Amino acid sequence: PITPGELLCLGSSLAFSGLFYYLYRRKARVVARIQEAPKLQVDDKLPALVSAAEGRCLPYVALEGIVLPAQAALTSHYHEGLQGVIQKLLLKEHRLIWNSLARGW
Repeated sequence: PITPGELLCLGSSLAFSGLFYYLYRRKARVVARIQEAPKLQVDDKLPALVSAAEGRCLPYVALEGIVLPAQAALTSHYHEGLQGVIQKLLLKEHRLIWNSLARGW
């Protein structure tokens, strides 16, 4: 005979397994889309291509080309000859709306 506690453990284990499998499959689809992304060169044609795209946005593309630093390139303290640059960050703040039911923003 199976006790109610064992049934509860089995049910919760199956529920968690299903949830984690769903999350895994969703992330696997995103990774597949990124790996299949078209590779574009950074050249004079790129702005025209972005302007012609729907919503002026190219989802999941890989850009290849030479990047020049705005000031000085960053050098690694751990690997000689390794340099990098920092990408400009764009911060978009979303408007906060008070939710009176949950009493939070």
